[in-house]
Amino acid sequence: MSLSAQEKSEIIGKYQRESNDVGSPEVQVALLTSRINQVMKHFETHPKDRHSRYGLMKMVHARRGLLKHLRGQSHERYAELIQSLGLRR
Repeated sequence: MSLSAQEKSEIIGKYQRESNDVGSPEVQVALLTSRINQVMKHFETHPKDRHSRYGLMKMVHARRGLLKHLRGQSHERYAELIQSLGLRR
């Protein structure tokens, strides 16, 4: 259920702020969002998988914290990221 190297590099390329940026909040949120979407697809076929649900909750909490940090840093970047990822915030 993890991202392939190609998917990861595509996401990083799309959301990075500089040429060597791999750790900005935008990149981290985008990577977490794609992993969360993969786990949600997993739950369509395995609805009783409680262990994966715990991991999902940890990822959602981490994403929420990163979004809160980004919103405090720059509201414009926050709004742009939310719209590009299609999150409801």
